[in-house]
Amino acid sequence: MQPTPPQSLPRVLGPWLATAIVVGTVIGSGVFKKGRNVADNVPEFGLAMSVWVLGGLLALLGALALAEIAVLFPRAGGNYVFLREGYGRWAGFLWGWVEFWIIRSASIAALATMFTESFHDVLRQSLYPAATDRVEVLPFWPRQLLTALVIAGLTVVNVRGTRLSGTVQFGITLLKVASLLFIIALPFAVYAAVAEPTHPPKAAHLSPTWPGGFLGINWSGFGVALVGVLWAYNGWMNIAPVAGEVKHPQRNIPLSLLLAVFILIALYCGANLAYHLVLPRDDIVRKDAAGHLSSTPLATEFCAALLGPVGVVIASAIVMTSVFGALNGNILVGPRLLYAMGHDRLAPESFGRLHARYQTPALAIVAMSGWSCLLVLCVGALTQYRLPVVPLGFADLDLNVPQGKSPFDIMTDFVIFGSVTFETLAVATIFMFRRRIPVTPENRPYRCWGYPVVPALYVAIMAAVLVNMFLTPEQRTEALVGMGFIASGAAVYALFYRNSA
Repeated sequence: MQPTPPQSLPRVLGPWLATAIVVGTVIGSGVFKKGRNVADNVPEFGLAMSVWVLGGLLALLGALALAEIAVLFPRAGGNYVFLREGYGRWAGFLWGWVEFWIIRSASIAALATMFTESFHDVLRQSLYPAATDRVEVLPFWPRQLLTALVIAGLTVVNVRGTRLSGTVQFGITLLKVASLLFIIALPFAVYAAVAEPTHPPKAAHLSPTWPGGFLGINWSGFGVALVGVLWAYNGWMNIAPVAGEVKHPQRNIPLSLLLAVFILIALYCGANLAYHLVLPRDDIVRKDAAGHLSSTPLATEFCAALLGPVGVVIASAIVMTSVFGALNGNILVGPRLLYAMGHDRLAPESFGRLHARYQTPALAIVAMSGWSCLLVLCVGALTQYRLPVVPLGFADLDLNVPQGKSPFDIMTDFVIFGSVTFETLAVATIFMFRRRIPVTPENRPYRCWGYPVVPALYVAIMAAVLVNMFLTPEQRTEALVGMGFIASGAAVYALFYRNSA
């Protein structure tokens, strides 16, 4: 195995900036969008909230284990380094292949798309206050071009320096946390300030709280809802790709990871409780004539119900700020994977070079952002044109987009399978490293609490989620496409990189 050359990325991220990167890249669109999917698949409020709690607990279990691994290998690349050291170069390459082509790039594209859509909502409300959701101020393709320009602008910021991008991330994260606290407190503030509020908090909206019994739970629907929540928590591992730039990593990596996860659980559960106190379930799972869930963020309907038309503008600004921070964080951490792979000659070596002035992996940043921009345009075309259905014998692979399905939902659907697969394998490397590397206070100043139960429980639950994706018709296509990309990556590795070590 060829070791990675010594890293020269400067360690400029303290514990607060590192925590802000995790929180800022995770809080994006999920807390505003995925509550509809959860309520649609899990009608009981208590069970729906348990999905959000379980998603956070899974992230916590994974973080407890991953922190030990990241302390062992505090290098740029994150999961790529863990998988390469744990299973071999082939595993690191497969993660990099799927991460670049689908996971990270589609996440960047999806977040930028939602930013543009929220900006479009602000324009529509400002210019045409009485307009319906169907009125377009900007036509479809100009919105896609604007989405690509947003990605390009943040690319320039990240090329110019990690400290600059991290400082931007810290400021935006504070705004995002404050925005969610505003949503949590708004129903009670309006109730206290207005004599007869039109939508006071109602405990009746929280019924039914629980199904009749254990056997009454729709476990398949629960699994579908959990996949949506996993998108909301997706990114909790984002301290790992920038581990090589964290000051005092043995102390600050575990601290930042665990603090970030607890913040996320509290904010997500609080925001969803606020939604349900104000909006009846029928409004939360509102569907169009074709049977598709409303694409309007829950925060928009929530603020509109409490504050009227001005609430729409406030909610759109909140969503834009949140998504902008997640987008910046993903552009910050994602290219570190290409940087590490370039050093190991599993990607073009030029990706492993730093900009002479800014000391950032500039070419890797441009490459990932460029593919994300192209993905925005490709998915836009996918929503406009029909493709043939591919028969596979046991299932048909239909890449056509159902009428009314947004580009955002398309891209997030294809992120989760590959993400869950390789992130679970990355957490599982803790078992291999415990056997290979003796546990000493010097090499493990932090050790996973509850080992081996904690990482084993995480792996078992995430494996069940993957199996459920194959068994659920609504998610089978995403799982099959994900497997196809993994298989194509294996073929590329066998042809070009197997003997390159």
